[in-house]
Amino acid sequence: MRENYTLTRLYVNTDLSHRVEIALSKAQQHYLSSVLRKNAGDRLRVFNGRDGEWEAELSKLTRKEAVLTCLDNLRPQMTAPEIALIFAPVRKHRTAFIIEKATELGVTTLQPLITDHTQFSRFNLEKARLQSIEAAEQTERMDVPLIRPIIKNLDDLMQMWPKIYAGHSLVFADEALAGEPAAQSAKNVLETLSGPCALLVGPEGGFSVRERDILQACDFVQTVSLGPRILRADTAALSLLTLWQALKGDWTA
Repeated sequence: MRENYTLTRLYVNTDLSHRVEIALSKAQQHYLSSVLRKNAGDRLRVFNGRDGEWEAELSKLTRKEAVLTCLDNLRPQMTAPEIALIFAPVRKHRTAFIIEKATELGVTTLQPLITDHTQFSRFNLEKARLQSIEAAEQTERMDVPLIRPIIKNLDDLMQMWPKIYAGHSLVFADEALAGEPAAQSAKNVLETLSGPCALLVGPEGGFSVRERDILQACDFVQTVSLGPRILRADTAALSLLTLWQALKGDWTA
């Protein structure tokens, strides 16, 4: 274990290099001074998803501002295997759970999608980004997932696919196949795939017949079963992502 492993980590959206000074946000200043009770001179770690991880000194900390000075590069930037998760928003706390746990599991793109049976269509993009940053800070990953704006229906996603997901296979977890002996298992399908991939899970009400017809008509879509039980939306998302990481992601290294 690295000697500095226990140092607090912060994500910053600025370039990092030796002796560069970083003015932190008001929220970060409050977190360091009021929550963690840090003082000027304390050390922590920073990352931005581009320049690796750096040790930094808290060179100034007052009630109004916090400034870090970058000292030493601790880890070079690492590129995570590309994997997108396309999901329908569910109840607020369960959507937050999906964002947090998907970030921990290494997802590189989060794509919210309104489906025919989506019951909770609100999605706060900025709040989701803050949730993913917090999860990235805590889990030692070197970047933060891209969170795309919500897409209003499956038809729009399919029309936009060549532009935003060109070359991606789409693995569609269809809850209607639970327990069907002839259904393709997610494990068997994922083992055969190469290149970038996107995983699609539905809302609490599942997918409509219309949506299944749209997906099954696309040659880049692989329809799979997640086993004999119908899983909750958040469970399905994490199960499929975990399986992909074990078979194709950085768990295989």
